[in-house]
Amino acid sequence: MSLNDNSPSSMPITIDSGNSLKVAVMAKDQQKIEAQMALQLIAAAQLSAQRPAPQQ
Repeated sequence: MSLNDNSPSSMPITIDSGNSLKVAVMAKDQQKIEAQMALQLIAAAQLSAQRPAPQQ
C-alpha cells in the first residue's frame, strides 16, 4: 500500500503490514497507559478535594 502525503517529494511512502500492525499495537498500549494515568490523576484530585484545607 502506498500513501502520498502531498509533500514536495514525489517518492511514495510504503507501508508494510508487519510494521503497521506493530505500530497499531504500540499505539493501543500507549492509549491504555494514558488512560490509567488520567484515572490516577482524577482519583488524586478527588482525594485532595475531600481533605479539609489547612488552617493558618
